Amino acid sequence: MRVAVVDIGTNSTRLLVADVDDAGVLTEVERRTAVTRLGQGVDREGVLSEDAMERVRATLAEYRRRIDSHGAQRAVAVLTSAVRDAANGAEFAARVRDEHGLEARTIDGDEEARLTFLGATSSRPHDELTPTVVIDIGGGSTELVVGSGREVGFHVSTQVGVVRHSERHVHSDPPRGDELDALAADVRAILAASVPPEVRARTRTAIAVAGTPTSLAAIDLNMDCYAPDKVHGHVLTVQACEAMLERLVALPEPERRRVRGLHPDRAPTIVAGTIMLIAALRLFDLQATEVSDQDILHGAALETVHRARSEGAAATG
Repeated sequence: MRVAVVDIGTNSTRLLVADVDDAGVLTEVERRTAVTRLGQGVDREGVLSEDAMERVRATLAEYRRRIDSHGAQRAVAVLTSAVRDAANGAEFAARVRDEHGLEARTIDGDEEARLTFLGATSSRPHDELTPTVVIDIGGGSTELVVGSGREVGFHVSTQVGVVRHSERHVHSDPPRGDELDALAADVRAILAASVPPEVRARTRTAIAVAGTPTSLAAIDLNMDCYAPDKVHGHVLTVQACEAMLERLVALPEPERRRVRGLHPDRAPTIVAGTIMLIAALRLFDLQATEVSDQDILHGAALETVHRARSEGAAATG
C-alpha cells in the first residue's frame, strides 16, 4: 500500500511517501523537508502567526502535488507541539484538512512518543531487547521514549525544544556564555524532573532522531550533500558533540549557515539542539548515540497502513 505522511512540526514540515508491504516492510518513494518554523513566537505569544502558517501552507501545496503525482492511497498529516500549544491550533489543523485534503490530526505527546519509537526501531530485529531510549528533539518539545523490542516501557513529552529554548534564552549572535549556561541549566532541570532515576539506570543505549542529530551526523561526517544511508546508523559520541558545539557557538549565524553538513535553515537552532542532545545523553549516563534517519514519519506510515487494513477487515467481516 502506498501512503503519504506529512509531519507538521514546530521547526519543519516534512513529507514521506512510502510503500508498505504485507510484512510491514517500508520502502521510501520520496522524502522532503522544509524548515517552516511554524512555532516561531508561540512560546511568547501563545498563537501561530499568520506568516508562519502561510509558510506551512505554501509547503503543503507543493507536497500535495507530490503526493498526487505518486498516487498515494492514503495521505495523512500529524501536527505536534506548536499546534498543541497554540490557541489557534485547532483552527489551523482544520485548514490543513480542508485546503490540502489531508487526514490531519493533532497528536498528543504520548502518541508522538509512541510513533517516534515505532519509526526509530522499525529497521531493528524484533528480538532486539536492549533497553533503549529514543531521543526526539523537536522545535517545541522533546520526547524521550524508553523501550525494548517494539514495546514502550516509559515515555515523556517535555517542554524542551530548539525553537522554544532559542527564543527563551538566546538574544545575542553569537550567543553569550551566560545565555548558553541559562539554556543548558533550564534543559537539564526539565529533563531531570521528567525521567525517574530507575528508568535512567536501566537504559543501555540511545537512538537519536530528527533534525538536530541528523545535522550533527552530517557535520561529523563532513558531508557536502546529505546522504541518508550514511547518516542512518552513524554513532555520535558526547565528545564529538561537545567539540561541534564549541565550534558552532563561536560563529555568528551567517557563518553557521556555511558550516559543511549543516542545512542553512537549521543554523538558528542547532546550538540549542546540540546542548539538548548532550544533556539527554548525560541524563542517561550514556557516552554515545546511534543516529536514525527514521522517525515519526515512518512510524505514522506504518500506523496508517495498519489502520487502513484493520478498517478494511472490519468492513468485510
